[in-house]
Amino acid sequence: MAPRLLITGMSGTGKSSVLVVLQHRGYEVVETDVDDWCVWGALPGSEDAGWLWREDRMAELLERPRTRPLFVSGCVANQGTFYPRFEQVVLLSAPAEVILARVAGRTTNPYGKTPEERADILGFLRDVEPLLRRGADVEFDTSRRTVTELAEALIALTEATP
Repeated sequence: MAPRLLITGMSGTGKSSVLVVLQHRGYEVVETDVDDWCVWGALPGSEDAGWLWREDRMAELLERPRTRPLFVSGCVANQGTFYPRFEQVVLLSAPAEVILARVAGRTTNPYGKTPEERADILGFLRDVEPLLRRGADVEFDTSRRTVTELAEALIALTEATP
């Protein structure tokens, strides 16, 4: 089976942008930060609600035979359940000031424009990103690479995966 990579990280790190480049190069990409892939809920034993992958849909996607690499992007509370089904979990990161500038200037996603959302992003950087870092196989600082360079690095990971 062809490699499956999860690309995760906070808003504004470049997940959606790199998926566009990978898709233009003919790779299968799935952006899961949309309602078709997610539901609002809480993990078992947790009182904190958040976005969760629809586990049946994600399982079917990852089990489907394919001949080309699959790049899945998202950041949800239950993604760790699926880590064993990915050949690589890649964390995209960037300094807070870079992320805030990116979300302020982007036109493809309204998230991050309000003071409350910007405060949420900073809180997620503090509380969630360390959890993502612990589960990641590799991390790329997207403030140091162009989106094309990042796509090349992700493609190289699929070629190095047995």
